[in-house]
Amino acid sequence: MLRKILISLLILMTAGLAVLTVHAQETNPDFPSDNDVNTIAKQLYCPVCPNTPLDVCETQACKDWRAQIKSQLAAGWTEEEIIDYFVEQYGERVLAEPRRSGFTSLVWLLPVIAALLGVVIVWQILSTWRTAHAEAAVPLTTEQQISQEILAQIENELREID
Repeated sequence: MLRKILISLLILMTAGLAVLTVHAQETNPDFPSDNDVNTIAKQLYCPVCPNTPLDVCETQACKDWRAQIKSQLAAGWTEEEIIDYFVEQYGERVLAEPRRSGFTSLVWLLPVIAALLGVVIVWQILSTWRTAHAEAAVPLTTEQQISQEILAQIENELREID
């Protein structure tokens, strides 16, 4: 019986230590977490590696940028202010997604225009095919039939070739 009590107390103490450990790992809400930094870093590209998002790049430049983002967040900067800062320092090439204003708005409009133009072209081709098929199915009227004189002339020319 004493053994069961000791084992129960040991389990309770272990559970209590686990709770204390989890409680001790909570971060200060005033200091930005890595998730806060990565939310902004996903919107920026590495200055060294081509087409690599800042949140997954392991170069020293990216580590420095992430540290700078963390310190700016700690200083109270908003997400938009931080992104504007990096665009001002390094140009719009650091953005993972081009802004939807000015000349870069073409990046967003051209695919839509191309898709609409494609739909119009396909519609015109299909309607042309449909009319051509409908015209081919219509039998010749008496006005469109070949006259007897022309038929006789064609037969004569065919006999001459043989």
